[in-house]
Amino acid sequence: MTLIDQMLEWTAAISGVLCVYLLTKEKIWAWIFGLFSVGIYVYIFWINKLYSDTILHVVYVVLNAYGLFVWTRKSAHSQVSEQDVLPITWLPVNQRWIYLGVIVLGSLLWGYGMNRYTDASYPYPDAFTTVASLVAQYLIARKRIENWLIWIVVDVVAIVIYGFKGIWVTSGLYLVYLVLSVLGFLEWKKKWLGSSNHSS
Repeated sequence: MTLIDQMLEWTAAISGVLCVYLLTKEKIWAWIFGLFSVGIYVYIFWINKLYSDTILHVVYVVLNAYGLFVWTRKSAHSQVSEQDVLPITWLPVNQRWIYLGVIVLGSLLWGYGMNRYTDASYPYPDAFTTVASLVAQYLIARKRIENWLIWIVVDVVAIVIYGFKGIWVTSGLYLVYLVLSVLGFLEWKKKWLGSSNHSS
């Protein structure tokens, strides 16, 4: 990559770290940094022929806007803080299986399409990170604790893919994401245990 591309990658990486850190703390500003980061990554992944990731980050723009909307929406009678607008909850067991099925089937179908019709690098692993990330991003917008478990798996796979492609800053970024995802899971679980949403 050119020097400008490398500078953009660093900018996106720093914004991404700020986004995930702020998400673990349930801060609205996370979505602003997220929009900035994913916007740059649309370009970075495109020039590296990681087309699934490119499409993923285009959708991320929409999902970050959705997350911003959901996290800032308050009921008409509510005067609570931003952390209390949407409570942290677990998915019902039946929905966990549904989302798992979506990830597995979606990854296989998307990977097949990328392998057959494009020159994409690592089509199936790249497809997995795409589909699983979309599910995790939606679940984090809904403040479902399972999102962090999905992110942990995605981060591990992404570290390997980007390392093989020589996108070292981004590979290192996902190592930081991995640590933040573990911390995010522990913090959200702790907050859930201290709340009144145990039955959700």
